[in-house]
Amino acid sequence: MILQNIFLRSLPCLSAVLAAMLAPAPSNAQAAPSAAPTAQPPVAYTSVNQLNGILTPLQQTAQSILTDLSKMRIEKWKTDSTNKQQALANVSSIQRNLQDALPDMIAQLNNSPEDLAASFKLYRNLDALYDVFGSLVESAGAFGNKEEFQSLSNDMNGLESARRTFGERMQKLAASKEDELTHLRAQVKTLSAAPPPPPKKIVVDDTEPPKKPVKKKTTKPKPPATTTTPTPPNPSPN
Repeated sequence: MILQNIFLRSLPCLSAVLAAMLAPAPSNAQAAPSAAPTAQPPVAYTSVNQLNGILTPLQQTAQSILTDLSKMRIEKWKTDSTNKQQALANVSSIQRNLQDALPDMIAQLNNSPEDLAASFKLYRNLDALYDVFGSLVESAGAFGNKEEFQSLSNDMNGLESARRTFGERMQKLAASKEDELTHLRAQVKTLSAAPPPPPKKIVVDDTEPPKKPVKKKTTKPKPPATTTTPTPPNPSPN
């Protein structure tokens, strides 16, 4: 319940803070088409390595449980038909979970190792699986043979170890996300409290005398050339 309360309290606040920081500035222009989703930030190697150290044994335990369930002979238990039918129903439910639901949850978490929603989904599934499988182990110890009970008990220990270590990881992850949320809140508070930059001043120097207009030179047209006709000589008298 502590992990669930931390997750449910942090997720809405984180979404609100991120929405406030990433909200687009108002504009009169037409909105551009939505861009492609941004890639998720890289996850630390230590976090991925820690997750693999939990999921790998969990997958091995799941495979061992499936193998041991296939070897059970519930019809030979020393009990009535009601208990046998309940045990068979539990076996069928556990098999569906381990073959279908659990692999999908592990794949989602491998794609997003620090996703709180995916982590909480897997932890809740392990918790429910632990309860149903624990009931089956108790019934095997009461009505089945020793070999069945011993094999299922070993599987139960592996499942309990995976559930416990994964719960510890979730607690640390929730605390880390809470620190990130606090940091984001501080950033938003700082940005909202910062005064806007002063407007730029444009200084106009009106003391400079106006420049005199440049006169264009005009060229006078040349007078037309005059031609003189030579005067003929006077005839001499006879």
